[in-house]
Amino acid sequence: MQVDFYQLAGTPVEQVIASLAARVIDAEGRLLIVAEDEAFLARLDRMLWDQGNTTFLPHGLAGSADDARQPILLSTSPDAPNQARNLLIADGAWRESALSYDRSFYLFDDSTLEAARLAWKLLAGREGVERRYWAQENGKWVKKG
Repeated sequence: MQVDFYQLAGTPVEQVIASLAARVIDAEGRLLIVAEDEAFLARLDRMLWDQGNTTFLPHGLAGSADDARQPILLSTSPDAPNQARNLLIADGAWRESALSYDRSFYLFDDSTLEAARLAWKLLAGREGVERRYWAQENGKWVKKG
């Protein structure tokens, strides 16, 4: 399993999420996006709908009868009724359940930097876990570790 740490710096979190979600969908995968803040998820939901016809990302908010059919599901829970094998942690709060997915994206900023450092250290040397660290340079994501 792979955990990709993305340090946010300057680019709005919603834009990073949309970019990562598009890559998962392009690879014919499913994605669960998790955050504790329901208001944030509602804003993200509206933003994903407002991307326009050329960049539409099919998704839904968890809690409807259609959860299982959603390629991208926004939820407060790390359980994936849409059978996603990719998890995106959008709020900087590490969840150990991320390790039950094939790939997890962990987004963090300055306010959650210490939690990200702790998660990085806790995952060091864990069998079957590959860690990658990404930072932005000149508007592009560069693999740092």
